[in-house]
Amino acid sequence: MSHPEHPRDDPAKPVTISYIAETAGVSVPTVSKVINGRSGVAADTRARVEALITRYGYRKSSPVQRSNIMELVVDEIEHMWGVEIIRGVQQVVREHRIGLVLTEFGPDRNTIRYWIDDTIARRPECIVTVAQLSVNEQNQLRARGIPFVVLDPTTELPGDVPFVGATNWNGGRSATRHLLSLGHRRIAMISGPGHLYCQARLDGHSSALRSAGLPVRDDDVISAPLTQEGGHSAALRLLRGAERPTAIFAGNDLQAVGVYQAARSLGLRIPEDLSVVGFDDLPIAAMVSPALTTVHQPLTEMAMAATELALALGRGETTSQTGLELATRLVVRESTARPGG
Repeated sequence: MSHPEHPRDDPAKPVTISYIAETAGVSVPTVSKVINGRSGVAADTRARVEALITRYGYRKSSPVQRSNIMELVVDEIEHMWGVEIIRGVQQVVREHRIGLVLTEFGPDRNTIRYWIDDTIARRPECIVTVAQLSVNEQNQLRARGIPFVVLDPTTELPGDVPFVGATNWNGGRSATRHLLSLGHRRIAMISGPGHLYCQARLDGHSSALRSAGLPVRDDDVISAPLTQEGGHSAALRLLRGAERPTAIFAGNDLQAVGVYQAARSLGLRIPEDLSVVGFDDLPIAAMVSPALTTVHQPLTEMAMAATELALALGRGETTSQTGLELATRLVVRESTARPGG
C-alpha cells in the first residue's frame, strides 16, 4: 500500500472510492454507505472512513447534468395535425416549468443534417419524437442517457422502445361499421402510405366488411398521400369508376376534404349521393360543409401522455409499460346518411 501521505502516484488525479476502501481496510460498498449517509456501518468504521474522506478531500462525482429542456422532433409540421401535437407537448412542459426545443427535419429530411449532434450537445431532459429515428440515432441517445418516446409510430418498434399511439384498428372498424349500419354496401377506402397506423385503419375497415359478409375489393382501396390533394386525386379515380361507391372512408380529415372537392366537381352531393368519413377530428372537420363525420384521434392527449412518459424516464423513474394506446371514437356529424338519402 502507498504511504498515507502519498496516496496516489499522480497527486493531480482525484482520490477514488476504491483507494479510500483499501486504505481503511473495508469494502467499496461500505465506503459508499458512509458517503451517502446510509446506515449499516459500525461507528468506529464510519469514523475511520470519514477521517480519510476529509484527509484526502474526496468529492462525490457529479452526475451528468442535463439542460432544463425537452425536445420535440418532427419530420415536418403538417397543417393542423402538427399544431395539435405541439399544443399537447406545450401544456405539459409549461406545468413542469421546462423549456421546449422544436426540431423539424423538413421535406426529405434535409433541413437539419446533423441534428443528433446538436441535440446531444444540448443534453435535453428527454425527447418526444414523431419522426422516425434510425437505429444509430437511437443508440447515440441511449449511450448518453437521453430517454426518448415515439409518438404515433409509423413502423413496428422493438419491445424496449417506449411509444404512445392510438387504437387505429378500432377506429377504422368503427368508421366502416357506421357506414354499414346506414345501409351502404359499396364502401371504398382511401388509405395512406405504408405507415403502421394507416395499415391498422385499413385492417379495421376490412375486418368490418368481412364481418358483414362483404368482399374487400382491390378496386375499392387506393393508397394516397395524407393530404387534401391526395384525397382529391384518389376520390376522382374511385368516383369515375364503373361501379361508383356510395361511401368513402378517407385515411384522414385532409384526404376527406379532397373527397369533398372531387365529389362536387362531379356534381355529387354530400351526403345525398356520397357519404364521407374522415379520421383525426381536426378542427377543420367541424368547419367544412356539411360537417364531417370522422374518427376522433386524441392527438393533444397523445402528445401530453408521451411528454409525461418521456419526462418520467428523464427523472429515472421506471414505468409499468413501454407502450400506450389511447382510445379513438367515432364522431357522427352531417356527412353520412343512408344511400340515396
